[in-house]
Amino acid sequence: MSTFLGSFTFMRDQLSLLLDKTGQHVWMCAVVIAVSLVVAVPLGLWLGHLHKGEFLTTSISNIGRALPNLAVIAIGLGIFGLTFTNIAIALLITAIPPILSQAYLAVDQVDPDLVRSARGMGLTPAQVLFKVELPLALPLLFSGIRIAVVYVISSATLATVAGGGGLGDIVLGQATYGLEGVIAAALWVAVLALAADAVLALLQRLLVPRGLRTTR
Repeated sequence: MSTFLGSFTFMRDQLSLLLDKTGQHVWMCAVVIAVSLVVAVPLGLWLGHLHKGEFLTTSISNIGRALPNLAVIAIGLGIFGLTFTNIAIALLITAIPPILSQAYLAVDQVDPDLVRSARGMGLTPAQVLFKVELPLALPLLFSGIRIAVVYVISSATLATVAGGGGLGDIVLGQATYGLEGVIAAALWVAVLALAADAVLALLQRLLVPRGLRTTR
């Protein structure tokens, strides 16, 4: 118990260090999430619109869950060395699958009658996707993004193995910062993940049409 309470003393005494590492952590995660969104969202929406690629999205999702981040980083050390590319690839493997699978399912599960009605009104395929399917897909799409963000923030602590910095430097640096520092940084990561999820939940509430919002 004294060690746990000591972690809060560490936060107070090493606040500047924690803020500096948090900045590194956030930058690293933001880059990975941005790339994941650019890659996974358009691909998932397009495949869902075509109602094709279920096997592809399921396989990618399963591979992403099965591959340990630490193993990917270890393999990447021999190829890319101590570079951000190594870290980014490991985190992308974590981030892309939930976004891709949820984006696909979100559009694929839109009521076919609504799609047929939209086409009967003369809407082009692109208009059907952006004016009908995408608004209806937003709740499920956001759930995938929120899952990916939490995964990336928590997994990014392993970046320190490849010299990536961030809060992982403290979480995996017990010899330097002591057990109190490890616990403090771990709590910091948890709060950061929860804060990011809360921000996305607010954004989801603002963007999702009122009739499609959940009661939570």
